[in-house]
Amino acid sequence: MDTEQKFAVLIDADNISDKYIKIILEETANNGVATYKRIYGDWTSQQMSSWKSVLLDNSIIPIQQYGYTSGKNATDSAMIIDAMDILYSGTVDGYCLVSSDSDFTRLAARLRESGMHVIGMGESKTPKPFISACNQFKYLDILYSNQQKAEKNAPPPRPLVKETKAVVKETGDYSAKSAPADEDIQPQTDLNMIRETIRTLVEQFSDEDGWVSCGKLGDQLAKRVPDFDVRNFGYSKLTTFVKSLGEYEIKRISTGNNQRQIYFRQK
Repeated sequence: MDTEQKFAVLIDADNISDKYIKIILEETANNGVATYKRIYGDWTSQQMSSWKSVLLDNSIIPIQQYGYTSGKNATDSAMIIDAMDILYSGTVDGYCLVSSDSDFTRLAARLRESGMHVIGMGESKTPKPFISACNQFKYLDILYSNQQKAEKNAPPPRPLVKETKAVVKETGDYSAKSAPADEDIQPQTDLNMIRETIRTLVEQFSDEDGWVSCGKLGDQLAKRVPDFDVRNFGYSKLTTFVKSLGEYEIKRISTGNNQRQIYFRQK
């Protein structure tokens, strides 16, 4: 039986660049499967021409919405109406709302009231109310900057060799620090607030010996800070991020089948 969550990906093309499409779809895939992929805008406008090949390559359905009045954005209304139609169809478990526009704040809140999991995506300029209305929020410009730096610094591909065998070594740490985002592109929730939130969570959810599991910490962080993502601070794993704070002990317990559970405790 397929247990993956089904998401409706709705993109506001008026204020989102086509260069983010790979990140948008990858982040959605990390959470489930995109059953609806729609993008809204006035496709008669020349500024939308860069989206054409992107839509074809990724099977995204463009929804035409003319601007009724100069200076007014009619795209928002079309996207909101579609979102509610999809909600009443009962065919999805969540939404990915891609926009940096605060006009979608009430929509995100309404969808959550109906039990939907709402992932917001936009640039770091996105107003805080929209960010807070989502279960999770991803900064596309930060993720894109990290991606560009990682590709630039990646070693050249090795030549193909016949009958090579992959060898995996146990290093004790599966994560590595990635390239940090540009200094002028920063998440709205700063590191000090994240640090204080982690302290509170460790104190609240730790066992009698002061240990809290990495899974529990990650789940609670996501609930309290929608825009928290270790990649915003240049890391790829929560374990490495928490270790970098210098305040916590880390232990790993083998659970069999080459699996390990990670725990944190205040030093």
